[in-house]
Amino acid sequence: MQLTKRKKSSTVVGLDIEAGSIAATEVEVNGDVRVSASAIEALPGGAFHEGEVVDPESLAEALKTLFAKHKLSKQVRLGVGNQRVVVRTLRLPAIEDPKELDAAVRFQAQEQIPMPLDQAVLEYQVVGGAPAAEGAKPQIDVVVVAARRDMVSSFLEPIRRAGLQPVGVDLSAFAMIRALAGLDSEIAAGQPGDRPVAAALYCSVGDVTNLAVARGRACLFTRVSHVGLEAIGGRLAATCQLSAEHASQWLSYVGLEHPLEQLEGAAETLAEVRRALEEGLTGLIDELRLSLDYYGAQEGAVPVERIVLCGPGSAIPGLRERMEEGLGFPITATRPAALAGFEESAAARLTLAYGLALES
Repeated sequence: MQLTKRKKSSTVVGLDIEAGSIAATEVEVNGDVRVSASAIEALPGGAFHEGEVVDPESLAEALKTLFAKHKLSKQVRLGVGNQRVVVRTLRLPAIEDPKELDAAVRFQAQEQIPMPLDQAVLEYQVVGGAPAAEGAKPQIDVVVVAARRDMVSSFLEPIRRAGLQPVGVDLSAFAMIRALAGLDSEIAAGQPGDRPVAAALYCSVGDVTNLAVARGRACLFTRVSHVGLEAIGGRLAATCQLSAEHASQWLSYVGLEHPLEQLEGAAETLAEVRRALEEGLTGLIDELRLSLDYYGAQEGAVPVERIVLCGPGSAIPGLRERMEEGLGFPITATRPAALAGFEESAAARLTLAYGLALES
């Protein structure tokens, strides 16, 4: 599912933008999928905030430099994830005629989507359903995505200004699922009458946190939280008078795994970093609990049995274990097989970009 139409190409770059960096993964498809090139570059402070473009000129210049430096394909598929994207799951009577289904989805979306649909880009996909009860018609579940048109344009303009060709815009959450969902997910395609299988909660901890519940490769629920590394690092930078880049480096170095006495560095700084991580962890666990409760209260919700962790935060030592302890769910920190040869923090940062480069 994508917010804009894409063009078929054998070489596409998945582009994932965060507050402090840009990640690009070039994928070639020729029978199998392989990463042909990748790049991670710093993004100037203030260019991007909470999943949205703030300074389009700075972003355009950074993109132009990155793509020229690493000689990447100029065809890009972009990921978005912020508060101006709304995802809802609608349960509708099974409708075979595409035009009738489109009309039904848009009619229901007017009541469920909190934005004027004439100002939005809207896409939807059937992800499952329920068999017919006695005397009733079968039903289908439809995931509807609506994004503010001006928000999407705010991404596309600097990309084009950098001399790149956007061939698609997709939700970062969907890219996360594509990158990490198991190859045996065909059973979870979700046709009406299928036996429900357990779902997984995918969690990408980056500058913001992308959450998605999926059964196989079918996304059932997704949301974006501002509880992420940008907020955690921002508090640390303000407290210790650090740059955003140095604050990020301190978070990765200190982590949550080892006693502070075993780490080198000023005791006061180490204590502040650990405090920032502890507070961030508490907020992150609360967000995941709330999301699981909200999803679980929906009609026909498929049980969630595990959590799949990815993104830059998943490379912070001890974060996965502490999340698992706090939530009581089994949590795995997963990397795509195509990124297996990369250093851990690089693979974590490139995961969403890799998923964006894949065909949906």
